[in-house]
Amino acid sequence: MTRETFAQAYRWMLLARLLEEKLASLYRGGKINGGVFLGKGQEALSASLGMALRKGDIFAPLIRDQAGRLAFGEDILDAVRTYLGSKLGPMRGREGNVHRGRISEGRLPMISHLGAMISVVCGALMARRFKGETGVVGATCIGDGGTSTGAFHEALNLAAVEKLPLVLIVANNQFAYSTPNSRQFACKDLVDRAVGYGIDGHSVDATDLDPCLEVVGKAVERARSGHGPQLIVAHLLRLAGHGEHDDAGYIDETLKKSGLGRDCLQRAECALLERGWASTADLECWREEALRQVEEAVATVQREPAPDPGEENWCALSTPHLDDTFGH
Repeated sequence: MTRETFAQAYRWMLLARLLEEKLASLYRGGKINGGVFLGKGQEALSASLGMALRKGDIFAPLIRDQAGRLAFGEDILDAVRTYLGSKLGPMRGREGNVHRGRISEGRLPMISHLGAMISVVCGALMARRFKGETGVVGATCIGDGGTSTGAFHEALNLAAVEKLPLVLIVANNQFAYSTPNSRQFACKDLVDRAVGYGIDGHSVDATDLDPCLEVVGKAVERARSGHGPQLIVAHLLRLAGHGEHDDAGYIDETLKKSGLGRDCLQRAECALLERGWASTADLECWREEALRQVEEAVATVQREPAPDPGEENWCALSTPHLDDTFGH
């Protein structure tokens, strides 16, 4: 692990945390319609994936992947514009807050976080294979609850049979909304399911940036070098409600105080200081810079117009050329 890699990952984590705190504040102030879902506690895992991928790869980020989105190249304005409904955003103000992406840049807009995106990534990887493209990795993330869906099984089985370069991260935050692990699955650890599909399985403590960067990075390289699908099960605790509408009162205080409840951002800060990779002045400078980016983005988007229903062409964003009425 190099200082540069660790520090860059930390800065993506920090930017994502501050951006989402601002979005949560705007939501509570009635400035955002729809839901706001925070990735608090999941930033180390998400940033590690975004950094491990490279241009030309395929990434289907989900509701707690702001850090990974930023690390993989999402402009902060894309995020803010979508949440605030700007017509200048990637979805032109027409989609829900987390259903955003730019397919041409390899970021797929989310359909659902309940396993649906695994098959979409598999389809994209198959398309690349048919076109003769090699060296491409496709990745997506789901929660522990998503592993209980048929979409998870069908897509992972397909990926295994076809030996697709898929990296699937399961963020086991101990709850499917409010349903605990004990009521979701009977196996000791979700990583055990990898054996049943005939694929590689990896387990990681997602509260610690070091193993996240190592495990995720190695899994991505194994997928890229022809070793087939890689299943990563990450252990952590969601440090907020399911969404800003949820107070998470069902999470026991004992669990919050356990190792799973450690804040990955704080742990990364401590590691930077202990290793001499950053000073307190550095950390403060990085925080001020991230805050500046967030505030500038919000101020810019708040001056932008929302879509006009009377003028908007409501065909699919990528297919206006197929609409007979387009331009008439």
